[in-house]
Amino acid sequence: MDGTTRVDIEEMKARAVRSKRPRRSFGYEVARLIFYGLYRLMGWRVLGEAPADKKLVIIAAPHETNWDLTQMLGIAFYYRIPVRWMGKKSLGEGPFGWLMRWWGLLPVDRKGTTRLVDQVIAAYDEADEMALVIAPEGTRADVKAWKTGFYNIALEAEVPVALGFIDYANKFGGLDGTLVPCGDYEADMEKVADFYRTRVSRFNHPLTGESLRGDREG
Repeated sequence: MDGTTRVDIEEMKARAVRSKRPRRSFGYEVARLIFYGLYRLMGWRVLGEAPADKKLVIIAAPHETNWDLTQMLGIAFYYRIPVRWMGKKSLGEGPFGWLMRWWGLLPVDRKGTTRLVDQVIAAYDEADEMALVIAPEGTRADVKAWKTGFYNIALEAEVPVALGFIDYANKFGGLDGTLVPCGDYEADMEKVADFYRTRVSRFNHPLTGESLRGDREG
């Protein structure tokens, strides 16, 4: 297919194997067996070299279906990268709050006086290891531009951005590329666009059909 002729599948598979992190706790390895096992049972492969950084932002694209979370969890568990995701503060409360936090919830208060970016930076400062997954499209619906929150967080927290991809047409996904934000959003997004031009979405259209110029957010 057009989207796969520009990537070396076997070479990316070998780099994925090399970039797996060491075994973690017994509980984590059991969860890995479940989530990565489901990923494989669905016929998917992991390709690409995950960064070794302990603190990073992972952008997950494209975001077009509820299955995206399942695929990204399978990918993260393959590499043994414990990921976190932002959610309402209330999700971390109540009888099932512990479960949401175990699944990686990073509770944020969007209605409070503290900027969202500042809340996330504080979490990075407190953590020894943190990989925050963000879908830059912000929604499963068609969008005209990516939201810039992931970029602002990475820039101010001084962490790299790992480029994650999900290709439904060919059933592979992974991490394969890192961006260190320089502060020039448009210049950095040109580099990101170059990466995603070789990946296709669930409906087999180039992800760069969307504008990467950005829907600015704080």
